[in-house]
Amino acid sequence: MIRILLVDDHKIFTEGVASLLSPVSDFEVVGECKTAEQVKVFLAANSIDVVLLDINLGEDSGLDVCKYISDNYPPVKVLAMSMYNDESFITKMIKNGSSGYILKNTGTEELQKAIRTVYEGNTYQSEEVMNIIMRGLTRQKQQEKSLYQIRFTRREREILDLIGKGLTTKEIATTLFISDKTVETHRSNLLAKFEVKNVAGLIKLAIEYGYLK
Repeated sequence: MIRILLVDDHKIFTEGVASLLSPVSDFEVVGECKTAEQVKVFLAANSIDVVLLDINLGEDSGLDVCKYISDNYPPVKVLAMSMYNDESFITKMIKNGSSGYILKNTGTEELQKAIRTVYEGNTYQSEEVMNIIMRGLTRQKQQEKSLYQIRFTRREREILDLIGKGLTTKEIATTLFISDKTVETHRSNLLAKFEVKNVAGLIKLAIEYGYLK
């Protein structure tokens, strides 16, 4: 039997999931918790195989609960089940020790498959979650690629630094003893190299790529 603990601050949700899982021959829903403190007390007194955990627990964070379980009960597998399809929540949950992440619109068959998969020591992400993760990785690789492709002249580097310090065109021209027009030319070249339309976008990407602090 796979002993399952349901953790969600909406009782109607835990009762609904329990009604779906209880008839399954190799599943046993042994408890339902609404808060982080209830989870701690329950785990201290009961043997659990899989925790089905929501991220939003009212005043508590499922992210913190996940880390607590991972740190204190390593054999227990955490399967996140949330309405949040944001990449940051997914990656943080996985980083905090979750073995899987599925969305609340998941069907009964996939939910059962996910529980069995993490119970067996493997990881599981629904197709939609995997697509979100892959888009994030692709975006990261594109940023890293851009970082190494951008090449500056010495003057462009100087002007980028001064733009980052908030200097105007005239102030940059005075500092570097060049004309306003020359500054504007280099500024245009920088916008083109970063593929942005304005200075705000230039500064944002320059900081992301590590050119400005």
